[in-house]
Amino acid sequence: MGISALIAKDNLPKHVAIIMDGNGRWAKEKGKFRVFGHQNGVLAVRDTVEGAVELGIQYLTLYAFSTENWNRPQLEVNALMELLVSTITKETKTLMDNEVRLNAIGDLDSLPKNCHQELKEAMAKTSQNKRCTLTLALSYSSRWELTQAAKHIAELVKAGKLDPQDIDENLISKQLNTADLPDPELMIRTSGELRISNFLLWQLAYAELYFTPKLWPDFRREDLFEAILDYQKRERRFGMTSEQLK
Repeated sequence: MGISALIAKDNLPKHVAIIMDGNGRWAKEKGKFRVFGHQNGVLAVRDTVEGAVELGIQYLTLYAFSTENWNRPQLEVNALMELLVSTITKETKTLMDNEVRLNAIGDLDSLPKNCHQELKEAMAKTSQNKRCTLTLALSYSSRWELTQAAKHIAELVKAGKLDPQDIDENLISKQLNTADLPDPELMIRTSGELRISNFLLWQLAYAELYFTPKLWPDFRREDLFEAILDYQKRERRFGMTSEQLK
């Protein structure tokens, strides 16, 4: 019996977010350049997406490239952008075959023109797929996102279109890149690092956090299943007591 058979299908997280960490270390362990790790990380993405679809996960968000990643050596950044373009091109068929809609969040205008164009074309092509929404966080940081939201709210107040008394959590959520997505219930980070690195800080307020020492290129759908099994053992109280939930 496979591990997926142990998962309660009536208690799945609707939205899973993943920080894909460890590509560089994986390559270094093998005496290769960092980009070799990123290339092999694509295999992990494909298998994880297919595993999410297999289970019935409706939303999957992957932290693909942070705002801070622009500070990496230019050679690595260039290679990452080229890899992103080629991966989107190659994997669009896989997304169509699995009825996955491609979505993206972040400062997309900062991406190279060809990369942004390829992304928009793939998003348009997969826009009618309903089985799962795959969101790539690209040139994304949560502090940037919250700053943009604050600026927009301030502009609405300044223009007289919004009363400060009407600003609440719901209004702030609607200003975020993820306005059309439910908040993640489960966040997974690979490579053994125990932090969330400026990723969905607002949205992860009540998410269950799962950390694995496995480096991203070695991550597969079975590892996703393990994380979900762990999630299903936890009691999600949202500030209430166990007795209240009963």
